[in-house]
Amino acid sequence: MQDYDFDLQSIQAVRDLARKGKIAANQLAHYDEERIDRILRNMVEVAEENAQVLASMAVEETGFGKVCDKVYKNHIASALLYEEIRDKKTIGVIDADEKNQVISIAEPVGLLMGIVPSTNPTSTVIYKAMIALKARNAIVFSPHPAAAKCTGMAIQLMNQAAVEAGAPENVIQGITLSSMAATNELMHAPEVAMIIATGGPGMVKAAYSSGKPALGVGAGNSPAYIERTANVHDAVRRILASKTFDYGTICASEQSIICETCNRDAVMAEFRAQGGYFMTEEECKKVCALLFRNGHSMSPKFVGHSPQSIAQAAGITIPEGTRVLIGEQHGVGDAWPLSYEKLTTVLGFYTVSNWEEACELSIELLQNGIGHTMSIHTTDKDMVRKFSVKPASRILVNTGGSQGGTGVITGLDVALTLGCGTWGGSSVSENVGPQHLINVKRVVNGLIEPDEVVAHDELFAKWHPDLAAHHTEAAASSAGCCDAASGTGCCDPKPHPVSGISYSVGCNCTDVSPDALAGAKPNDVIDADELQKMIHELTNAFKGI
Repeated sequence: MQDYDFDLQSIQAVRDLARKGKIAANQLAHYDEERIDRILRNMVEVAEENAQVLASMAVEETGFGKVCDKVYKNHIASALLYEEIRDKKTIGVIDADEKNQVISIAEPVGLLMGIVPSTNPTSTVIYKAMIALKARNAIVFSPHPAAAKCTGMAIQLMNQAAVEAGAPENVIQGITLSSMAATNELMHAPEVAMIIATGGPGMVKAAYSSGKPALGVGAGNSPAYIERTANVHDAVRRILASKTFDYGTICASEQSIICETCNRDAVMAEFRAQGGYFMTEEECKKVCALLFRNGHSMSPKFVGHSPQSIAQAAGITIPEGTRVLIGEQHGVGDAWPLSYEKLTTVLGFYTVSNWEEACELSIELLQNGIGHTMSIHTTDKDMVRKFSVKPASRILVNTGGSQGGTGVITGLDVALTLGCGTWGGSSVSENVGPQHLINVKRVVNGLIEPDEVVAHDELFAKWHPDLAAHHTEAAASSAGCCDAASGTGCCDPKPHPVSGISYSVGCNCTDVSPDALAGAKPNDVIDADELQKMIHELTNAFKGI
């Protein structure tokens, strides 16, 4: 038997996955809401039952984060997400506008590719599988090589749960022979209809460059502004609860603190009281040397690490009970490494004179994570309005970034893929959900006869009266049953069935006598009641009623 190198084997394996996934997607496209909901409920049950095991595997394999918090991430991606999406309309008729006679029908996209980051390797699988199947799509995952084992287990569990509840075989799959060649092959596979990319900038860029529709997210670098009217104790408590959650691995977590000269001392004292350690300039340099490589690129060795782990590696001593390391910064850019994203328990710290300076600094910081998230802690409603214009898709007020940005404790949709809009090179600026994974087609009925548009367009008559008059005369002359010269005949306009615009659909006067018209209705005339009934019956037909 001929031996093939690993890249060739991985490419062939991916092609097989794509073909199987396409078959599953085609089958799933015919499922109704009840069957899909049954599948999702079983997936939630299996995810919750295995949340602890998956979290432990993820921490052991990657070295990132905390087991207890990863358990909760798995819970977010399953039970909390299900409650969020269970009643969303993603199948069949999702809207019927009887006034405008438009019926909107949801159709699945097909086979999805899901890219999985090492920071959230199991929760991302659960989350993307849930929203994919809610929209009746199959999905094939590309795990991060550093988290292949735990990601593979999550994929296997989710697929088994879905199939046990009635989903087609291979509805949720993953690459097992991981290689760049395999990932690239899957991105370009003809069976793949869309890519959901969560990961490093390079991977997200590759997804957008694949030629396929893609939903990708950029880096986050969220500043948190503690404005002078803020409750300092509460602001610090919220920031620390967010930044320490899974040791800062959520991209919506705070990256820099901004306070004012007038509340600087109170903010610093409160951080110290709640577990923040302000590093000296020398200590900060040592920590930055560990955290970053090639300037400001975050080293994966210290992503999602405790402050104790970072301090020990840097050779510095910190107080017992330290929850975050804080380094004072005086600018933004390469000379100030903590002005960049730090997916770990380290924060940059800035002091400004007033809100105008805070505004300018926030915009500077956001340039390194533009479009993602920022937060403000204040009791001044006008200040919220001023900061709402910042280039971030999520402006969080008096809440924590990790839990607030993902929709766990805010009114945002529960999600683990957070769009950055065109600011950050994303195709969406929302929290991604099943509503982004459907095609919407529309069945529409004509409201005005196409050859009578100009005659009943009042705006056209306003702007172009001569042309409108000429068109009306020409239309009247071309009507064989009407006397254009005298303006008499049987082509009296019929009232518009919905909007009240009057128009004629023809009188069939060559076939029907005037006497007959008094008691009979022409064959091609649909009155308002009939039209409403037709739309109602068509809507029910699409709904399966």
